[in-house]
Amino acid sequence: MLTAKIFEGIEQPHVLCLGAHCDDIEIGCGGSILKLLEDYPGLKVTWVVFVSNEQRRMEAEEGAVEFAGNAGELNVHIFDFKDGFLPAHVERVKETFERLKREIANPDLILTHYRHDLHQDHRQVCELTWNTFRNHQILEYEIPKWDGDLGVPGAFIPLTKAQGERKIRLLQKIYNSQQTKSWFTDDLFWSLMRIRGMECHSSSTIAEAFHLRKVMLG
Repeated sequence: MLTAKIFEGIEQPHVLCLGAHCDDIEIGCGGSILKLLEDYPGLKVTWVVFVSNEQRRMEAEEGAVEFAGNAGELNVHIFDFKDGFLPAHVERVKETFERLKREIANPDLILTHYRHDLHQDHRQVCELTWNTFRNHQILEYEIPKWDGDLGVPGAFIPLTKAQGERKIRLLQKIYNSQQTKSWFTDDLFWSLMRIRGMECHSSSTIAEAFHLRKVMLG
């Protein structure tokens, strides 16, 4: 399989991570963040969560620190939009995106939700990501859920087994609010990484997958 470097010739790369809910970034691309931080010391990370309440805010803050606390620079933004209602507040959410764009300037990589995710909050974040950041490298991550909306991703980031295990360990440590959900289990998270690892022929057998909608080949 052909491979390409994510950051070519960039001294201190900047990654913008966007998640509708407190655990979305970690589930969708937590392993990749751990890998990027190992591969690129000094990596700058901006971590944005749109939906929160008192408990979820605490979990979101802990998640950002546990997954990206060793970044060269970590900036965390947690907003208080209501769960399930992002499309109903699209004007406010869009204004939030525009403020972020002014503050963040020019990230080298943006990680956001999958375009065809069946959760309305996830789709809204993805739509506004593309609407706001029009000339950036964007990868759309996937989140397993009841809806059965996993697609056919075309980009993969192989993980070491240690990175995959750490991702799962941190998810279970941080997100007490999700423990009542029958799908929030070690074997589900590992199974998806294992399938994606098989699809990209990862030497470690695991990977995270992304939808790569646009890329310029030079």
